Amino acid sequence: MKPIKWLLVVTLILVPLLGGASADPAAARAASNVLVLTKNSKKMVLNGTLHIGAQPLTIKNGVSYASFASMAARYGYAVSYDAKTKESVARTPSGEIRFRMNTKIVNANGQSLTGQAAAFSLNGSMMVPIRTWALATGSRVSAAGVNVTLAWEAKPSAAFSIAPAKIYTGEPVTYIDRFSSPDGAPLVNEEWTGRQEMFLDPGTYTITRTVQDATGAWSDPYSLTIEVHAPNQPPVADFRTDKDVYRQGERIEYANLSTDDSTKNLKEYWIGKQDVYFEPGEKTITLEVTDEEGYASSVTKTIRISDEVLYTREEYGKLFTAIGDMFPVDGKSVLSIPTLSYDFHSEPSKMIRSNSPELWTTEGIAYDDQFQGDIRLLFHNKNMTGSPVRMYLIATNEGYRTATFGVKNFGAGGPDQYEDNTGKMSTVRYLDSLLTPPAVKYTTVKPGQSVKVLTDISTLIKPNLIYSAYADVTSDQTLRFRVVVVKDGKDPIKELSRIQLMPADGKHTRGSFNNATREIDIPGMLGAKAERIVLGDNKLDPYLDGYDNTDGSLQLNRGNFGVLYKMNIQLAPRTLVALNPRGGLYTGAFIVNGSLVPVPRSGWLRSQDEAMVLYRSGNYRETLNLTYLIASGSNLPITMIFQSLPTEKS
Repeated sequence: MKPIKWLLVVTLILVPLLGGASADPAAARAASNVLVLTKNSKKMVLNGTLHIGAQPLTIKNGVSYASFASMAARYGYAVSYDAKTKESVARTPSGEIRFRMNTKIVNANGQSLTGQAAAFSLNGSMMVPIRTWALATGSRVSAAGVNVTLAWEAKPSAAFSIAPAKIYTGEPVTYIDRFSSPDGAPLVNEEWTGRQEMFLDPGTYTITRTVQDATGAWSDPYSLTIEVHAPNQPPVADFRTDKDVYRQGERIEYANLSTDDSTKNLKEYWIGKQDVYFEPGEKTITLEVTDEEGYASSVTKTIRISDEVLYTREEYGKLFTAIGDMFPVDGKSVLSIPTLSYDFHSEPSKMIRSNSPELWTTEGIAYDDQFQGDIRLLFHNKNMTGSPVRMYLIATNEGYRTATFGVKNFGAGGPDQYEDNTGKMSTVRYLDSLLTPPAVKYTTVKPGQSVKVLTDISTLIKPNLIYSAYADVTSDQTLRFRVVVVKDGKDPIKELSRIQLMPADGKHTRGSFNNATREIDIPGMLGAKAERIVLGDNKLDPYLDGYDNTDGSLQLNRGNFGVLYKMNIQLAPRTLVALNPRGGLYTGAFIVNGSLVPVPRSGWLRSQDEAMVLYRSGNYRETLNLTYLIASGSNLPITMIFQSLPTEKS
C-alpha cells in the first residue's frame, strides 16, 4: 500500500504547481498555456519551446513592456495596421485587440479598456505593457525575479458564417465553418442555439455556436444576427399624368406611382415620354421599373394631344427651357434681328497663347519667351508624335535675384480624342476657379536655376489625344519660360540642350498679347425689343495683335482665344438672353451673375437652328454680369440674342 500513498501525495503536490488544473488531463492542458519572458532578453518560452522576440522585455518607469507583434504571435494572432485609425491590430477569427501609440486606451473585441501605461516605440517596434496585454487577453500574469509569466486558456474559436448574403424565407441556409483551435486540434463537439436550416418567417434571428476541440477545451459562444426577408416580389410599375388630353405646347406632369416590396429607388426606363408635344394625336408612353435584384415590370398608357395650340415649339423653348439647355430657333430669322454696335475697353493684362504648331509631330520647345508680373497662359495641342508625351513649363532665372513664381487660377480639359470636349472642359474649370479661387501655389527659382513650374499641365498625353488648359500665373522677377514637349519618362530640363524649337504651323497662333482682358460696354437697356450682339467677328470684336518672341514676327490672335471678356448689361423685365452659334459648333462656359453656366449644359451647340438659354430676367429691371472666354476648338462668330419672353398662357 505504501507505493500507492506516495503516488497520491505526489499528485496533490503537483496540482497546485500546475495552476489549479483539474485531474482531467485534457482540461489541464487547456488551462496551461504558459509564456515566460525574461528581463532585458528577447527569449520567450511558450509551453517549453523557445522563441526569439523582436525586442527584449523592457522596464520603463516601473512598467514591464514587450513587443506587440511578438506577443501577438505567441498567442496565435495575425497582426496588421489600420492606417485610418492609426492602430496596430491583433486579430483571430473570434476577435481582435487594437493598440494605438502613446495612449493607455485599448480596444479589445469592441470594448474600450484603460491599460496600465501607454504604448511606445522602441527601435521600430510597438511596445505594450504586459499587464495591459494580459487584461485584453484574459491572461493571468505573475513575476518572480527576472521572469514575467503569463498563463491563459487555449480556447478554440466557434466562428462561422452564413450564405447567401441575403436570406429569404423558405430558402436553404448554408452554414460555413470557420472553426479553429490554437493547438490545431480537431473539432469534436458543438452546440447551437437558434440554428435553422430554413427560416419560415421573416424577421431578425440570432444564431449562437459553442465548440469543443480534441483537447477538451470549450470555446466562448460565437453569435451572428441575421435578417430574414420575405421572398422578393417583382415591382409594380405605375404612373399617371395630371390630364388625359393636352394642347400642343402644354406641359405634361408625370407622377411615378411604382411600388416594390424592398427596393426604395427603382430604376426607371421610359419609352415615349416627353414633357410636351407639338403634334396632335394619341401618344403611347411606357414605364419600365427594375428592382435591385433585376425583377422588372412595365405599364403602358395613352394620352391625347388635341389640335389646339397653347405654345409653338419656339415659344415653349423660350419660356420653359432650363438655363444651359437648348431650344429650336429659325437660324435664318435670327439674322433679321437688329445688330447692336458696342465699344470696349481693355485692362492692362497679358496673355500668352501656345497653340502653334497645334499638332505636335516631334519632341521640342513649343514656345520660348520672358515675363514678369501677372500673365494668362493658354495651351491647346494634339499629340501626333506616335508616342506618349508630357508637356512642361520650364522657368529659368537668368537674373541675379531669386524669383518667386506663383500659380493662381487653372483649368484643364483632356487628354481627350475630341477637340471640343477639351476646349469646353478647360473653359468650364478655369471659370470655376475664378469663382472659387484656390490658394496660390508658389515656387522659388534661384539665379541660374531652371525649374518645372505649373506641374498640373504635365499629365500624360497619349498619341492622337488633345489637351487644353488655361492658367493665371505670376512672377516677381523676370523669368524665361519654355513650353517643352518630351516623351514620357524623360527629364525636360536635361533635354533642353538637345531639343529644338518647333516651327509654327502657319495656321494657328502662338505669341504674346497685351490687353487680354476686354470689357464690352453695352449702352441702354436691352430686351424691350429684339436685338442681338455679335461676338468674335473681328469687326465689332477685333482680334488682338501681338508677337511671336521666338522669331519676332507679328501675330494676330485669331478667334481671340484666351481673351477674358466681361460685360455688364441692363435688362428690361421678362427678357430672354440666348446664345446662337453662327460659325458652326460652339461650346464653352459663361459666368452669369456669379454662377457657372456651361455652354450648353450637356453636349454642344452645333447648328444655327439651335439656341441656348443663358438667362431670363424677372418682372423687374435687372443688371446682367457676364464673364466668359472663347473656348478652344469652337467656331466663331456667336450671337447673343435679347428679346422679350412670350406671354404666358393658361
